[in-house]
Amino acid sequence: MDTEVISETEGDQRGHNRLIRVAVAGATGFAGQELIRLLARHPNVTITAATASQATSTPRRLPSLAKIWDGTVVPLNAAAFAADAVFLALPESASAEIAPALLASGLRVIDLSGAFRLRNDAAREKWYPATKSLPAGVAYGLTEFESDAIRGAKLLSNPGCYPTASLLGLLPLERAGLLQPGADIVIDAKSGISGAGKAATDRTHFSENHGSVAAYNPFGHRHTPEMEQALGRGVTFVPHLVPLDRGILASLYARLVPGTTAAAVTAAYERAYAAAPFVRLTGDALPEIKHVAHTNFCDIGWKVDEAGARIFVVSVIDNLVKGAAGQAIQNFNVMFGLDQKAGLL
Repeated sequence: MDTEVISETEGDQRGHNRLIRVAVAGATGFAGQELIRLLARHPNVTITAATASQATSTPRRLPSLAKIWDGTVVPLNAAAFAADAVFLALPESASAEIAPALLASGLRVIDLSGAFRLRNDAAREKWYPATKSLPAGVAYGLTEFESDAIRGAKLLSNPGCYPTASLLGLLPLERAGLLQPGADIVIDAKSGISGAGKAATDRTHFSENHGSVAAYNPFGHRHTPEMEQALGRGVTFVPHLVPLDRGILASLYARLVPGTTAAAVTAAYERAYAAAPFVRLTGDALPEIKHVAHTNFCDIGWKVDEAGARIFVVSVIDNLVKGAAGQAIQNFNVMFGLDQKAGLL
């Protein structure tokens, strides 16, 4: 396919011919490798650099990506990126340090860490203390609800994997005014082990996790303020680790405004996602993780108890794709005026 580098305005009209230079920092982690795998087949992308997470790392190849991308992952050197956009799949502290310098050099940045997700200074100081302030031009990258802000963003803060699944399941109801004001929302979510990152811990050790399910960090998970920020209300969030390599299933429990019908709920979801290429509504056929594994889809199903004014929602994603690398590329596509589906279907 013939490609050429053209302006962003022209790219809106001729996106199928546009070639954008991208770099990936943190390419050896789970999300970083997923980024390389997807970007290597993106019709509008050329990968100009892929780095490890540290400047002292040893250059290495990625055997799982042989004949997909045969480049070498080199030590981190943010000053050497020859790119139009940089994906950061780094720890929060590293992203907080590197992103401002990249922005100052004129690059657009898509950050997969939590460093820039929280707008409240006190909350950010508590959960992401390395980020002293938010740079100008930052957007929160929940694509289906923030596309206008994403389009003009210089810095894109990709949502967390748990918030992605949970917010996609809840925001249509909240914005339609169907959730009972002041009533508690309970988010019971289960994640595969890759959601904990590549660094091994006792909790992610095969012998500890296999054949078990464990709840962790009730009332104290750093994704809670991210979800509360988007919803504008408090939530009770309890994550669980399950013996899968990838995937998230979020079980969402909420109170509806009395008199809300199942038809009104269905209409709210259909209205919210009428133009969303990666959200699939399953109605009362509740979805499963295996339906979305290795894809950028979020499948959402629900059951309504009209008499009790209650709703139960199931939202499932692949935590490494829609919950990380895939959503980051979807946001990249929006930022550069490309089809949201480019490189993802």
